[in-house]
Amino acid sequence: MLITENLGKTYNTKIRKSLFKKEKVVTEAVKGLSMEIKEGQIVGLLGVNGAGKTTTIKMLSTLLEPTNGTISIDGYDILKDTIKVKKLINMVAGGERMIYWRLTGKENLWYYGQLYNIPNDILNKRMDRLLKLVDLEKSKDVPVERYSKGMKQRLQIARGLINNPKYIFMDEPTLGLDAPIAKELREYTKKLAFEEGKAILLTSHYMHEVEELCDYLYILDEGRLITEGTTKDIALIANEERILKIELANFSKELEEAINELCDNTQSTLNLSKKEILSEITITSSKDVSSEIAAILSNNNASIRKFSLVEPKLEDAIIKLSRRNEYA
Repeated sequence: MLITENLGKTYNTKIRKSLFKKEKVVTEAVKGLSMEIKEGQIVGLLGVNGAGKTTTIKMLSTLLEPTNGTISIDGYDILKDTIKVKKLINMVAGGERMIYWRLTGKENLWYYGQLYNIPNDILNKRMDRLLKLVDLEKSKDVPVERYSKGMKQRLQIARGLINNPKYIFMDEPTLGLDAPIAKELREYTKKLAFEEGKAILLTSHYMHEVEELCDYLYILDEGRLITEGTTKDIALIANEERILKIELANFSKELEEAINELCDNTQSTLNLSKKEILSEITITSSKDVSSEIAAILSNNNASIRKFSLVEPKLEDAIIKLSRRNEYA
């Protein structure tokens, strides 16, 4: 398990105020972050730009030393046992970084395998398996500069798996990719977690990607953890009221009275639009009244054309949380 406790990163910089005077500026990029990531789990680390996501990933992947707090991975302290930790982790970044364009796909994997001191017999088998996993077998001897953007990103994933890590940090892995290629990478990511048991920390600005992949979320704002929970629980923050939309082919007076009575008892708001063919009903409530409404419709033999509960959006929740924190 990966555990951070009270993790923080502070930058001290100097800004020139005049020809002979500089002013010291202290910036807290991450403030007291505590979280856990288990094997076989995909965890999202979200927030608006400047929230501290990339700084956190750089600390977890030993690229930055924390100012305060602790990081332990499978019981190893990231500062005291750095070499052991590096064997357990790897990072996949979005864009076209971390691979060498003049080398072939296979040469890139061989190079990174040497950095991890992987024996050649094991490395050769692993390279073949990874190239097959990311569908680059036929292009393994082609220079990376001739790869498409999607091929480069698939090679990034293979590179991130070359040391067979237990923990993978993915920083905007589908950034700038076309929809079909991004979908392929999401499928690779799910396979890594759910079939191979990898623990994955994901940052992304694509909320549909987060909702599809992540089991649990940590939300940062200005370096501070402002909430955590399942995707559904956090999305509900944006829409604290439940909105139920119904379309009926018939609408009797008795049915209207029954729905009005339920709305009065549950302090729900009813919006009714009667038309010749269809009647549209919108019920807004602080709790889910869908089962009670369904029973009323059934008892009154209503002809239901549409019955849906409006799902809250994760993106709206993050924006709302950030604004709430700003004015708190």
